[in-house]
Amino acid sequence: MRSAARLSADERVSYQIGVRHFECGEDDAAIEHLTRVVATRPRFADVHYLLGLLYERRGDLDEATHRFEAAVSLNPAYAEARLALATVWERRGDFDRSEAIVLGAPRQAQTTSGVDALTQAKLANLQAALGDAYRQAGDHAEAVAAYRKALDRCPHFHDIRYRLAVALREIGLPDQAIRELERVLRANPAYADACVQLGLVYWSLGQADRAQEQWRAALRAEPARQDAGAYLRLAERRTVRQA
Repeated sequence: MRSAARLSADERVSYQIGVRHFECGEDDAAIEHLTRVVATRPRFADVHYLLGLLYERRGDLDEATHRFEAAVSLNPAYAEARLALATVWERRGDFDRSEAIVLGAPRQAQTTSGVDALTQAKLANLQAALGDAYRQAGDHAEAVAAYRKALDRCPHFHDIRYRLAVALREIGLPDQAIRELERVLRANPAYADACVQLGLVYWSLGQADRAQEQWRAALRAEPARQDAGAYLRLAERRTVRQA
Protein backbone atom coordinates (compact mmCIF):
# COMPACT_ATOMS: atom_id res chain seq x y z
CA MET A 1 0.00 0.00 0.00
CA ARG A 2 1.01 3.55 -0.61
CA SER A 3 -0.49 4.45 2.70
CA ALA A 4 -0.20 7.62 4.62
CA ALA A 5 3.19 9.09 5.30
CA ARG A 6 1.49 12.41 6.07
CA LEU A 7 -1.47 11.30 8.17
CA SER A 8 -1.90 12.90 11.56
CA ALA A 9 -1.60 10.65 14.60
CA ASP A 10 -5.39 10.24 14.88
CA GLU A 11 -5.77 9.63 11.14
CA ARG A 12 -2.99 7.07 11.17
CA VAL A 13 -4.70 5.19 14.01
CA SER A 14 -8.01 5.19 12.13
CA TYR A 15 -6.23 3.99 8.99
CA GLN A 16 -4.44 1.17 10.77
CA ILE A 17 -7.59 0.07 12.62
CA GLY A 18 -9.54 0.21 9.38
CA VAL A 19 -6.98 -1.98 7.61
CA ARG A 20 -7.04 -4.52 10.46
CA HIS A 21 -10.84 -4.70 10.30
CA PHE A 22 -10.61 -5.06 6.51
CA GLU A 23 -8.17 -7.95 6.81
CA CYS A 24 -10.39 -9.64 9.41
CA GLY A 25 -13.49 -9.34 7.24
CA GLU A 26 -15.15 -6.88 9.64
CA ASP A 27 -16.49 -4.71 6.85
CA ASP A 28 -18.75 -2.31 8.74
CA ALA A 29 -16.01 -1.34 11.18
CA ALA A 30 -13.47 -1.05 8.36
CA ILE A 31 -15.75 1.27 6.39
CA GLU A 32 -16.38 3.41 9.47
CA HIS A 33 -12.69 3.99 10.17
CA LEU A 34 -11.53 4.37 6.57
CA THR A 35 -14.38 6.78 5.79
CA ARG A 36 -13.19 8.84 8.75
CA VAL A 37 -9.73 9.01 7.18
CA VAL A 38 -10.88 9.91 3.68
CA ALA A 39 -13.13 12.65 5.06
CA THR A 40 -10.05 14.63 6.10
CA ARG A 41 -7.52 13.19 3.61
CA PRO A 42 -9.47 12.84 0.36
CA ARG A 43 -6.35 12.54 -1.80
CA PHE A 44 -5.10 9.18 -0.52
CA ALA A 45 -5.80 6.76 -3.35
CA ASP A 46 -5.21 3.72 -1.14
CA VAL A 47 -8.09 4.58 1.19
CA HIS A 48 -10.48 4.98 -1.74
CA TYR A 49 -9.26 1.66 -3.13
CA LEU A 50 -9.84 -0.19 0.15
CA LEU A 51 -13.29 1.35 0.49
CA GLY A 52 -14.03 0.25 -3.06
CA LEU A 53 -13.13 -3.32 -2.19
CA LEU A 54 -15.31 -3.17 0.91
CA TYR A 55 -18.34 -1.79 -0.92
CA GLU A 56 -17.87 -4.31 -3.71
CA ARG A 57 -17.72 -7.07 -1.12
CA ARG A 58 -21.06 -5.97 0.33
CA GLY A 59 -22.61 -5.69 -3.15
CA ASP A 60 -22.86 -1.89 -3.37
CA LEU A 61 -21.45 -1.60 -6.89
CA ASP A 62 -22.37 2.08 -7.27
CA GLU A 63 -20.28 3.12 -4.28
CA ALA A 64 -17.53 0.67 -5.22
CA THR A 65 -17.35 2.24 -8.67
CA HIS A 66 -17.20 5.71 -7.15
CA ARG A 67 -14.32 4.75 -4.85
CA PHE A 68 -12.29 2.93 -7.52
CA GLU A 69 -12.77 5.86 -9.90
CA ALA A 70 -11.50 8.22 -7.21
CA ALA A 71 -8.41 6.07 -6.69
CA VAL A 72 -7.69 5.94 -10.43
CA SER A 73 -8.27 9.67 -10.78
CA LEU A 74 -5.73 10.37 -8.06
CA ASN A 75 -3.23 7.88 -9.52
CA PRO A 76 -4.01 6.90 -13.13
CA ALA A 77 -1.34 4.19 -13.01
CA TYR A 78 -2.73 2.53 -9.87
CA ALA A 79 -2.85 -0.94 -11.40
CA GLU A 80 -4.90 -2.66 -8.70
CA ALA A 81 -7.54 0.09 -8.59
CA ARG A 82 -7.81 0.21 -12.39
CA LEU A 83 -8.29 -3.56 -12.65
CA ALA A 84 -10.79 -3.50 -9.77
CA LEU A 85 -12.75 -0.75 -11.54
CA ALA A 86 -12.76 -2.75 -14.77
CA THR A 87 -14.05 -5.76 -12.87
CA VAL A 88 -16.89 -3.77 -11.31
CA TRP A 89 -17.98 -2.40 -14.67
CA GLU A 90 -17.96 -5.93 -16.05
CA ARG A 91 -20.13 -7.08 -13.14
CA ARG A 92 -22.48 -4.22 -13.94
CA GLY A 93 -22.75 -5.46 -17.52
CA ASP A 94 -20.89 -2.58 -19.16
CA PHE A 95 -18.27 -4.62 -20.98
CA ASP A 96 -17.23 -1.79 -23.30
CA ARG A 97 -16.41 0.48 -20.39
CA SER A 98 -14.58 -2.32 -18.61
CA GLU A 99 -12.42 -2.92 -21.66
CA ALA A 100 -11.80 0.80 -22.13
CA ILE A 101 -10.48 1.10 -18.57
CA VAL A 102 -7.96 -1.66 -19.14
CA LEU A 103 -6.91 -0.44 -22.58
CA GLY A 104 -6.73 3.13 -21.32
CA ALA A 105 -4.08 2.39 -18.69
CA PRO A 106 -1.18 4.86 -18.84
CA ARG A 107 1.39 3.57 -21.27
CA GLN A 108 4.98 3.28 -20.25
CA ALA A 109 8.02 2.06 -22.11
CA GLN A 110 8.83 -1.53 -21.30
CA THR A 111 12.08 -2.40 -19.60
CA THR A 112 14.60 -4.68 -21.21
CA SER A 113 12.91 -7.54 -19.35
CA GLY A 114 9.66 -6.79 -21.19
CA VAL A 115 7.56 -6.06 -18.09
CA ASP A 116 4.25 -4.43 -19.03
CA ALA A 117 3.03 -1.14 -17.58
CA LEU A 118 0.49 -2.59 -15.15
CA THR A 119 3.04 -5.02 -13.75
CA GLN A 120 5.58 -2.23 -13.46
CA ALA A 121 3.07 -0.21 -11.45
CA LYS A 122 2.33 -3.11 -9.13
CA LEU A 123 6.04 -3.78 -8.57
CA ALA A 124 6.69 -0.10 -7.92
CA ASN A 125 3.95 -0.02 -5.30
CA LEU A 126 5.33 -3.11 -3.59
CA GLN A 127 8.81 -1.57 -3.58
CA ALA A 128 7.39 1.64 -2.10
CA ALA A 129 5.59 -0.35 0.60
CA LEU A 130 8.95 -1.84 1.52
CA GLY A 131 10.30 1.71 1.75
CA ASP A 132 7.46 2.60 4.12
CA ALA A 133 8.33 -0.37 6.31
CA TYR A 134 12.00 0.62 6.45
CA ARG A 135 11.08 4.20 7.29
CA GLN A 136 8.72 3.17 10.08
CA ALA A 137 11.52 1.02 11.47
CA GLY A 138 13.86 4.01 11.46
CA ASP A 139 16.10 2.74 8.66
CA HIS A 140 15.86 5.80 6.44
CA ALA A 141 18.80 4.89 4.21
CA GLU A 142 17.10 1.66 3.17
CA ALA A 143 13.82 3.53 2.79
CA VAL A 144 15.43 5.99 0.39
CA ALA A 145 16.91 3.15 -1.64
CA ALA A 146 13.55 1.37 -1.85
CA TYR A 147 11.71 4.51 -2.93
CA ARG A 148 14.31 5.20 -5.61
CA LYS A 149 13.93 1.67 -6.97
CA ALA A 150 10.17 2.18 -7.12
CA LEU A 151 10.64 5.44 -9.01
CA ASP A 152 13.04 3.78 -11.42
CA ARG A 153 10.05 1.70 -12.48
CA CYS A 154 7.43 4.44 -12.39
CA PRO A 155 8.99 7.93 -12.24
CA HIS A 156 5.54 9.56 -12.57
CA PHE A 157 4.32 8.12 -9.25
CA HIS A 158 4.56 11.41 -7.37
CA ASP A 159 3.05 10.05 -4.16
CA ILE A 160 6.13 7.81 -3.94
CA ARG A 161 8.41 10.71 -4.85
CA TYR A 162 6.84 12.70 -2.03
CA ARG A 163 7.63 9.92 0.44
CA LEU A 164 11.20 9.78 -0.88
CA ALA A 165 11.52 13.51 -0.20
CA VAL A 166 10.26 13.10 3.37
CA ALA A 167 12.81 10.35 3.98
CA LEU A 168 15.57 12.52 2.50
CA ARG A 169 14.61 15.37 4.83
CA GLU A 170 14.60 13.05 7.82
CA ILE A 171 17.99 11.58 6.94
CA GLY A 172 19.53 15.07 6.72
CA LEU A 173 19.69 15.62 2.94
CA PRO A 174 17.64 18.81 2.54
CA ASP A 175 18.94 19.79 -0.91
CA GLN A 176 17.93 16.45 -2.36
CA ALA A 177 14.57 16.68 -0.60
CA ILE A 178 13.98 20.09 -2.15
CA ARG A 179 14.70 18.78 -5.64
CA GLU A 180 12.25 15.93 -5.24
CA LEU A 181 9.51 18.11 -3.74
CA GLU A 182 9.91 20.70 -6.47
CA ARG A 183 9.48 17.97 -9.03
CA VAL A 184 6.30 16.82 -7.31
CA LEU A 185 4.93 20.37 -7.25
CA ARG A 186 5.73 20.94 -10.89
CA ALA A 187 3.45 18.01 -11.65
CA ASN A 188 0.79 19.05 -9.11
CA PRO A 189 1.11 22.59 -7.69
CA ALA A 190 -1.88 21.99 -5.39
CA TYR A 191 -0.27 19.01 -3.61
CA ALA A 192 -0.62 20.44 -0.10
CA ASP A 193 1.43 17.73 1.60
CA ALA A 194 4.40 18.55 -0.63
CA CYS A 195 4.02 22.26 0.11
CA VAL A 196 4.07 21.61 3.85
CA GLN A 197 7.14 19.42 3.61
CA LEU A 198 8.98 21.87 1.37
CA GLY A 199 8.21 24.58 3.92
CA LEU A 200 9.72 22.43 6.66
CA VAL A 201 12.88 21.89 4.62
CA TYR A 202 13.26 25.62 3.94
CA TRP A 203 12.62 26.35 7.62
CA SER A 204 15.35 23.91 8.65
CA LEU A 205 17.73 25.79 6.34
CA GLY A 206 16.84 29.14 7.91
CA GLN A 207 14.88 30.31 4.86
CA ALA A 208 11.82 31.55 6.73
CA ASP A 209 10.31 33.58 3.89
CA ARG A 210 10.37 30.65 1.50
CA ALA A 211 8.98 28.37 4.19
CA GLN A 212 6.05 30.69 4.84
CA GLU A 213 5.39 30.94 1.11
CA GLN A 214 5.00 27.16 0.91
CA TRP A 215 2.74 26.96 3.95
CA ARG A 216 0.51 29.66 2.46
CA ALA A 217 0.39 27.64 -0.76
CA ALA A 218 -0.71 24.60 1.26
CA LEU A 219 -3.50 26.62 2.85
CA ARG A 220 -4.64 27.88 -0.55
CA ALA A 221 -4.89 24.27 -1.71
CA GLU A 222 -6.50 23.05 1.54
CA PRO A 223 -7.84 25.96 3.63
CA ALA A 224 -8.61 23.70 6.61
CA ARG A 225 -5.06 22.38 6.75
CA GLN A 226 -4.15 22.58 10.44
CA ASP A 227 -0.45 21.77 10.29
CA ALA A 228 0.29 24.41 7.65
CA GLY A 229 -1.66 26.98 9.66
CA ALA A 230 0.21 26.11 12.83
CA TYR A 231 3.62 26.32 11.15
CA LEU A 232 2.71 29.62 9.54
CA ARG A 233 1.52 31.17 12.80
CA LEU A 234 4.69 30.02 14.55
CA ALA A 235 6.85 31.52 11.81
CA GLU A 236 4.94 34.80 11.83
CA ARG A 237 5.22 35.14 15.62
CA ARG A 238 8.93 34.53 15.46
CA THR A 239 9.30 37.12 12.71
CA VAL A 240 7.44 39.69 14.83
CA ARG A 241 9.63 39.01 17.87
CA GLN A 242 12.78 39.40 15.79
CA ALA A 243 11.60 42.66 14.22
